Amino acid sequence: MRRTRILTAVLVLAAGLLAGTPPALAATQRVALAADTYTWSNARIDGGGFVPGIVFNRSEKNLAYARTDIGGAYRWSESTKTWTPLLDSVGWNEWGHTGVVSLASDSVDPDKVYAAVGTYTNSWDPTDGAVLRSSDRGASWQKTDLPFKLGGNMPGRGMGERLAVDPNKDSVLYLGAPSGKGLWRSTDSGVTWSQVTNFPNVGNYVQDATDTTGYASDNQGIVWVTFDESTGTSGSATKTIYVGVADKDNAVYRSTDAGATWTRLAGQPTGYLAHKGVLDAKNGYLYLAYSDKGGPYDGGKGQLWRYATATGTWTNISPVAEADTYYGFSGLTVDRQHPGTVMATAYSSWWPDTQIFRSTDSGATWTKAWDYTSYPNRSNRYTIDVSSSPWLTFGANPSPPEQSPKLGWMTESLEIDPFDSDRMMYGTGATLYGTEDLTKWDSGGQFTVKPMVQGLEETSVNDLAAPTSGGAQLFSALGDIGGFRHTDLTKVPSMMYTSPTFTTTTSLDFAESNPNIVVRVGNLDSGPHIAFSTDNGADWFAGTDPSGVSGGGTVAAAADGSRFVWSPAGTGVQYAAGFGSSWSASSGIPSGAVVESDRVDPKTFYGFKSGRFYVSTDGGATFSASAATGLPSGDSVRFKALPGTKGDVWLAGGSTDGAYGLWHSTDGGATFARLSDVDQADTVGFGKAATGASYQTLYTSAKIGGVRGIFRSTDEGASWTRINDDAHQWGWTGAAITGDPRVYGRVYVSTNGRGVVYGDTSDSSGGGGGDGGGGTDPTPSGACTVTYRISNQWTGGFQADVQLTNTGSTAWSGWSLGWSFPNGQTVGQLWNADWTQSGAAVTARNVSWNGTVAAGSSVSFGFTGTWSGANDRPSSFELGDQTCTVA
Repeated sequence: MRRTRILTAVLVLAAGLLAGTPPALAATQRVALAADTYTWSNARIDGGGFVPGIVFNRSEKNLAYARTDIGGAYRWSESTKTWTPLLDSVGWNEWGHTGVVSLASDSVDPDKVYAAVGTYTNSWDPTDGAVLRSSDRGASWQKTDLPFKLGGNMPGRGMGERLAVDPNKDSVLYLGAPSGKGLWRSTDSGVTWSQVTNFPNVGNYVQDATDTTGYASDNQGIVWVTFDESTGTSGSATKTIYVGVADKDNAVYRSTDAGATWTRLAGQPTGYLAHKGVLDAKNGYLYLAYSDKGGPYDGGKGQLWRYATATGTWTNISPVAEADTYYGFSGLTVDRQHPGTVMATAYSSWWPDTQIFRSTDSGATWTKAWDYTSYPNRSNRYTIDVSSSPWLTFGANPSPPEQSPKLGWMTESLEIDPFDSDRMMYGTGATLYGTEDLTKWDSGGQFTVKPMVQGLEETSVNDLAAPTSGGAQLFSALGDIGGFRHTDLTKVPSMMYTSPTFTTTTSLDFAESNPNIVVRVGNLDSGPHIAFSTDNGADWFAGTDPSGVSGGGTVAAAADGSRFVWSPAGTGVQYAAGFGSSWSASSGIPSGAVVESDRVDPKTFYGFKSGRFYVSTDGGATFSASAATGLPSGDSVRFKALPGTKGDVWLAGGSTDGAYGLWHSTDGGATFARLSDVDQADTVGFGKAATGASYQTLYTSAKIGGVRGIFRSTDEGASWTRINDDAHQWGWTGAAITGDPRVYGRVYVSTNGRGVVYGDTSDSSGGGGGDGGGGTDPTPSGACTVTYRISNQWTGGFQADVQLTNTGSTAWSGWSLGWSFPNGQTVGQLWNADWTQSGAAVTARNVSWNGTVAAGSSVSFGFTGTWSGANDRPSSFELGDQTCTVA
């Protein structure tokens, strides 16, 4: 649930790792930057977080954007019904710019889009906010820094939109600022900004004035800007502008002279905050959704109002009496094809469900998405199909009037497609839902609600583990929705961890020599904080908490699964033989220590706290402090023991005001040597060794050679290769990293809002390649089918995905697929296969790990390329001397 998201983000990001100047690199440092080509994807979860804003372009069909509170912005792709991430280029030092407080799409020039970014307005975020501007629909950005912070993950983040483009003169933009910073304006398409000094009200509403952290006590400021496009002509600034302010007595202001002067709108309601202000210029109505709180999770009373722009008449159009509300209103939209049709949400109706209201007569009468027949039974105007994201049921089997899956909660964004009255999208605390037959609402039928969220990945990752065997490829520990067992990275798992279902999983581990045994710990309002599995994470059962446990902390499984060591929140480090039915306090190690296990010796466990490394050789009963010195003095440290070698430990972490880097011990933590060529490091993990290498591959999120990135070493840290690039940075990646023990080069990276990212190398052996190669083409026999899909296209460039299926009766021991481009396209980079191109002819051959393809199975690869004039698909594909069926 989204209620814990704030705590997750704060605990992760308030570690103080990001400020200051790094020390000089050692002269012996060896690093290759961007020397390998990786393709990056998400381990599919689909959603997982709050979507506070959806913006449709008003002049181009099918152009839509979504914003998230900590996970960046996305653009809708109509051809694939998926979302494309737009802010993966945000780097480590500006991680706060992954929080998007507002979006604006230019209706004059649809290629232009703007994003107001910044995650927190208090000290947790080290940088000020910024306005990003793009002239290619978010494919690339330019940035203007602001002299104040913005709060994409602050209270009130569902109000808006705070950023707006003048629909008549698109060089003019307005931005509503929090923290008493007022209203800001740009007259040069977002390049420069200045405060509108004569705007009379900077806002005064705070969620909790007693909060000393500055989070809940921040003034929520100016929350939306709406233009009346009917009061301007093309090329001239719109005259009438409405502005919403977080002030219960003075919520709406207006200018009728293009922002030269401003007045409080006379006769307006008081006692509420106007979350949204949506204008129907055709009929001359400004609709306002009010709540007594700023949201997105609070709100106990609300009203809907309509303001007649020509006469100044206010009309209360609330669908229910104020006394009958236990929620506030927020999500608000007008059907641009039929402007008399208005919809709104009861955003803070957590129980039994959110509510959506619809009027087809400008608010005179309303109907509801669901209503009671005889309590507690409900009659729904909709059906809901979550088969594409089945975990949205949360494994619940509630009693009426609750239903599973829910229609939603925290529903602050709601938009009807301005070109299609049947399509509506709305955001919740866990996903983005939509419908494409909305008008069935009015004809007495049931409209269908489905997740419209594929490609939008918005989870915060605390821990990752890739087992050496079993059906699971990856275990994840996530904020708010617990985490998942992925058996196929390209498919959404059917359910998050259950029995018990943690709101947030803080740590997990598996037994190195018996990966069927898995343990996880996490946070739960009531109930146990630890769970075990004996079937590789497919099924779970709860353990027993020792006295005093208040949160998950960290946990370690013995190498053979015979015992566990747990460092929970609320009490000291504990150990248990078996599955945690009886815990005993460990001695010699402080409370709050991070714990890990040796991956060979089941009796050896390790711990770290406040600069000291601790070792237990009796199964966690007693720990002794190591004599090792020079380690980071703080607690922003992550360490792991190498599989297969007893006592081989790697430790990463620190802060810029002290020791900060990567350390290695080969004697069980008795001593550590710092790698002089690694300036800063925050995570460390291991994966399958490269061909011919004697040591497992190392991965780290680090700063090496003056560059922040994701790095790989195949020679025990003697040299490093940066494997991501500036387009793939994902903000903060400091929580966890692990390689895949079964696939060379594959790495799993944690993000704070972009989900679980994984990368695959174009160099399948670790010894080069990926750009073609000699040898004899394999000649498989049997029928084949090819699916060729262009997954992304931009001016002069494109990305394509190819799936080759063995539809014959015998397995292939190798394959070579050829085709010819019809329009002179050229391949630039290709992954998961070797390739050559001569003229229009391209040949892709298997690499070492994907040559065997069983009958009925498939193999996939992808590439980026260039095009000019046209980008038609190849008409035929040949597997050796056979022609494949094209799907």
